[in-house]
Amino acid sequence: MKISYQKGTLKSSRSDALVVFAAEGGKALDATLAPLRKSFGNRLGRILSLEDFSGKKNTLCTFLSEGKLPAPRVLVAGLGAPGGIGPETFRRASSLASKKARDLGLKNITFLLPGEIPGATGAPTAAGTARALAEGAILGTYRFDRYMTENRSDRKNLAAIRMLSLSGRDQAGIRKALSEADIICRAVMLARDLENTPGNDLYPETLAATARASGAKHGFRVTAWDEKRLRQTGFGGLLAVSSGSDRPPKFIIMELNGGVKNLETIVLVGKGVTFDSGGISIKPPGGMGEMKMDMSGAAAVIGTMEAASRLKLPVHLVGLVPATENLLSGSSMRPGDVVTHYGGKTSEVDNTDAEGRLILADALAWASTYKPSAVIDLATLTGACVVALGHHATGMMGNDEVLMAELKAAGEKTFERVWPLPMFEEYEKQIRSDIADVKNVGGRWGGAITAGLFLKKFVGKHPWVHLDIAGTAILEEPLPYSPRGGSGVGVRLLVEFLSARGKGPDGR
Repeated sequence: MKISYQKGTLKSSRSDALVVFAAEGGKALDATLAPLRKSFGNRLGRILSLEDFSGKKNTLCTFLSEGKLPAPRVLVAGLGAPGGIGPETFRRASSLASKKARDLGLKNITFLLPGEIPGATGAPTAAGTARALAEGAILGTYRFDRYMTENRSDRKNLAAIRMLSLSGRDQAGIRKALSEADIICRAVMLARDLENTPGNDLYPETLAATARASGAKHGFRVTAWDEKRLRQTGFGGLLAVSSGSDRPPKFIIMELNGGVKNLETIVLVGKGVTFDSGGISIKPPGGMGEMKMDMSGAAAVIGTMEAASRLKLPVHLVGLVPATENLLSGSSMRPGDVVTHYGGKTSEVDNTDAEGRLILADALAWASTYKPSAVIDLATLTGACVVALGHHATGMMGNDEVLMAELKAAGEKTFERVWPLPMFEEYEKQIRSDIADVKNVGGRWGGAITAGLFLKKFVGKHPWVHLDIAGTAILEEPLPYSPRGGSGVGVRLLVEFLSARGKGPDGR
C-alpha cells in the first residue's frame, strides 16, 4: 500500500473515496464536519439523519458525493466523544473506514486530516494523527492469503492512501510521521507473515534465512549457529527441545550498530519454537495448529530489528532467537531428564510442553556476554497468562522497575499494553527441584509467574523484563486492526521503547 501526503482542498481529493472523521456531540460534530458542509450544505444533515449517524465511536456512514466532490464516495467515520479521542481512536476509525473501502472494491482513498476538535484535550498533533491513521489503515487491511489459489484475482485490496491537509500545518512532521508509520507497519506485517506461515514451510532454517534476508536488505548483521556450535557452546536447553525433531535447531544472532561507539546495548530475546506439539507431554489435538505461532516472540524480534535499522535508531541492538521445533520421536527429551544450560545451571524437565523456558534460559544466559544495559524477552510462554489477562494485555515481569515503567509507557502509546505480574519469592518454592537447580514447571497455580521466575534464574545482574505474549500474539478473534491469527504484537511496542530511549543522553 502506497502512502502519500497532500496539502489542498476537498476539490483536489481525486480518489475513489474521501474519508472524513467526525467527533460526537454538538460543537465537535459541527467542527469536524464543517469542510463537508461547504460542499453539501443542508443535504449533509439529511444524509446523516437517514443513516442515524452522530459521530459515535466505531460507526461509519457511507454515501455518494453525486458530483459535489471529485471523489465519488464519502465515508464519515465516528470518533466518539471529544474527551476520549487519542491516537488509538484514530487507528480504529481508520481501520474501520479502510476495510469498508476495500470491501467496496475501492483502490485508493483520501483521508481528510481533522482540524482542531472542540473539547478534545488528548488528541494527538497533526503528525501524530497522520501516523495513527496510517497505522490503522495498513494494519487493519492486512490479510495473509499466500496459500490461496482459488479466486485470488478477485481479492480486493487497497493500493494507495493519501493524507489531505486543508491547513498545511507541520507538513515536514506529517511526512516524517507517515514514513515512520510505513516502516513500522511493514515490520509488523513481516512478523505477522512469519507467525501465520505453517510449520512445513517455516522451521529453524527458514526462519534464519528470513532474518538473513532482512539483515542483508536493511543493514544489520545476522549469523545463525548450527547444532555443532550449539554443542560446543553448551546450549543444553535448545538441544534438548530440538532432540525430537529431524530439523536441526538454530541460534539466530542479529546485531545493529555493533561497531558504533558510545551507544548503550539492548538485547532482545524471542522464543522461536516454530511448531510446538508439546513433545512427550503432548498437547490435545484441538487448536494444536495454532502452535505454528509459538515463534511469535522471534517474529517480533526480527521485525523490530528491521524497523530499528530502517529508522536508524541510535542504539546497539542485539536480537537473539533460539529456534527449534518441539516434536516427538524416539530421541525426544523425556519428563525427568536433567538439562545443563549455557553457563552451567541445570533444570529438571517435569513437563516437555514447558519447552520455551528451556530454550530461553540458554539465550538469556548468553545475553549477559554483551554486558547489556537492558534485556527484554518476548515469548508465547504460558496459557496461564491468557487465562489471567486474556487477549488485550501482555503479562510483564522483571527485576527493574524503571525498565518496566518504560515499557508500560510505550505500551500505552502504541496500545500494545503490558501489565505487571508479581514475582514474590514465595512462588519460588513451586519450581524447586530435588535433583537439579530448578524445575521447569511449578504446578497449576500462578503458572505465568513461575515461568517468569524460572527465566529469572538465568538472567545476569542487568535490568531485565519478560513479556508473556501468549494472549496478545495469537488471536482467536480479530481485533480492530489485527486479524485472527498472528498479530505481530511487540514490534510497535519495542520500537516505541527504543525510540524513547534514544532521546535521552544516558538512555534513561
